Amino acid sequence: MKLATLRDGTRDGALVVVRRDGTAFTRAHDVARTLQAALDAWESTEPGLRALSERLDSGKIDSEPLDVSQLHAPLPRAYEWVDGSAYLNHVRLVRKARGAEPPPTLETDPLVYQGGSGVLLGPTEDLVLPDPAWGMDFESEIVVVLGDVPQGTNAADAGRYVRLLTQCNDVSLRNLIPAELAKSFGFFQSKPASAFGPFAVTPDELGPAWRDGRAHVRVRSTLNGRVVGDTHAGPEMHFSFFQLLEHVAKTRAFTAGTLLGSGTVSNEDRARGISCLAERRMIETIEQGNPTTPFMAVGDRIEIETFDASGNSVFGRISQAVRGAR
Repeated sequence: MKLATLRDGTRDGALVVVRRDGTAFTRAHDVARTLQAALDAWESTEPGLRALSERLDSGKIDSEPLDVSQLHAPLPRAYEWVDGSAYLNHVRLVRKARGAEPPPTLETDPLVYQGGSGVLLGPTEDLVLPDPAWGMDFESEIVVVLGDVPQGTNAADAGRYVRLLTQCNDVSLRNLIPAELAKSFGFFQSKPASAFGPFAVTPDELGPAWRDGRAHVRVRSTLNGRVVGDTHAGPEMHFSFFQLLEHVAKTRAFTAGTLLGSGTVSNEDRARGISCLAERRMIETIEQGNPTTPFMAVGDRIEIETFDASGNSVFGRISQAVRGAR
């Protein structure tokens, strides 16, 4: 089942069910007005949404053509946005870029941070860069949308709380990060609003690609029309979503509609490319002594799209231009 949120002039938009090929939708207002409302009562709304999905895919219900530019993020605002860093290759490279050693518990204790969730960007919204010196970077990653999660949830039980999956551009302002982390109090200014894919899908849409709490899919990043990364999200995700959920739920419960990210998808095989510019710059530093690839500038465009083993687009495409402040 594939879901999206249509812009309708309200803050939270209108929930729609999307045809499997991503080209048409039907409105879901008779089941749930918004995606958050559906998540709040998932046990009662999921059957109705699935019935709409089946009728839509079989042509037994009226549909409307889908224009991705008319979509919000699946959740235009969320109760919480918790992002992990499950790909250790990324952690090691970016820590080197900052001149910092990885933590000694790197392989046993996940890194997570809490981002801003009150404003989440849609798949075609511009990225605003008031000052190029801030060093804007994209970060391509996979995200799960959670139901109500009790405190103390363990990895073995975590799968029951994963409602949906989508993709994300977790934007970073790299040159603001070192000063913030030097305060030993985490990210804030360096993490502006993140953008999300057009569609959120139920785990069964991935078939066998969703296993062991990992999405075994390819994440393609295209910068200014050139593919810079075609990474595999499954095998090198050191901490699964289930393990990340166990970690963050150790001391707190989470409400339905919480977003949990994988962190930047990263592979040791350099032929697969990158899912953020910081990795390329670190590789250049290692190989050449200094980075030569610039961070993003006004006029650049980043596109992020995830594909299954058959080459089908799973979450639609994020396509964002960088612009200056108005």
